[in-house]
Amino acid sequence: MFYHLLYPLASDVSAFNVFRYITFRIGAATLTALFISFLVGPSLIRALSRLRVGQPIRAIGPAHQGKAGTPTMGGLLILLSLLVSVLLWSNLDSRAVWTVVGVTVGYGLLGFVDDYRKVRQGHSAGISGRTKLFWQTLIAFSVALAIYHDPGFDARISVPFFKNFSPHLGWFYVPVATFIIVGTSNAVNLTDGLDGLAIGPIMVAAGTFLLLSYIAGHAGISEYLGVKFVPGSGVLAIFCGALIGGGLGFLWFNASPAQLFMGDVGSLALGGALGTIAVLIRQEVLLGVVGGIFVLETLSVMIQVLSFKLTGRRVFLMAPIHHHFEKLGWPEQKIVVRFWIISAILGLVALSSLKLR
Repeated sequence: MFYHLLYPLASDVSAFNVFRYITFRIGAATLTALFISFLVGPSLIRALSRLRVGQPIRAIGPAHQGKAGTPTMGGLLILLSLLVSVLLWSNLDSRAVWTVVGVTVGYGLLGFVDDYRKVRQGHSAGISGRTKLFWQTLIAFSVALAIYHDPGFDARISVPFFKNFSPHLGWFYVPVATFIIVGTSNAVNLTDGLDGLAIGPIMVAAGTFLLLSYIAGHAGISEYLGVKFVPGSGVLAIFCGALIGGGLGFLWFNASPAQLFMGDVGSLALGGALGTIAVLIRQEVLLGVVGGIFVLETLSVMIQVLSFKLTGRRVFLMAPIHHHFEKLGWPEQKIVVRFWIISAILGLVALSSLKLR
């Protein structure tokens, strides 16, 4: 909005020329989202507490009963600060921005309904898994299909660390992109199990994709680094900056002991947003590196279920894997911080692949 309102005035007031630069708007979007989070956070927590929107805790597993009743749906705080900031600082003519915003809102609504049912029913079961997966897939498939039919689209996959290896998927790209968006959304959802655990890797991934989006949208830099040039994708860096700002604001209230939980309204939406950005800038494989924690959490659940069905035995003391470490006696904060550290390392590995080709 500011870009459309103030940049045209640059011919009369030279100071407004700063609004043309994506780098300026990235920083402004980050700080705006952070400010909104700090401003709205306390009121949202009081409102959710007053409405008794408390998180149901599963009776089985690590002893988290002391957290029962902590307000959930905290993802609303992130989504509010994120979306307002994006609308204020982005180029609203960008199709890429509206694509990510659409997925974020769609998955956020799905997560909101899921959280609402959990609260109303008083237990951790919300929307059935099949229903949730159906709507996630429908949204993701629509986005993947639109991207595939976009003029100038090239269905080649960029593979990290391999300069001349870029397989062409053809029409098969649509189900692959759908799987990436849905898978990332659910993987982030599985990771959101301890105070501050999910938001750390989310911000690391957002920071990494901020740089990747900016590079992909800059013809000169993308050519120098051997990254696929995607016209107009630089504006997605503003979305990533706003996500970091909103994430930091949320972490202020979500750090242990949490004053509110993210809930599915946040985890499903933010996971879907990250998956969509990866698809739009053609860095689908790197998402698996950057989001290694999300992959690990998901694999731990899959391995646990498969092993129990085939052998009747469990590989982990409890899945997802962060609960396994809790069962081993690791303090919650130690698990969270160590997972953050691993995420930061994976982010650096992903960025290093830009020159190691």
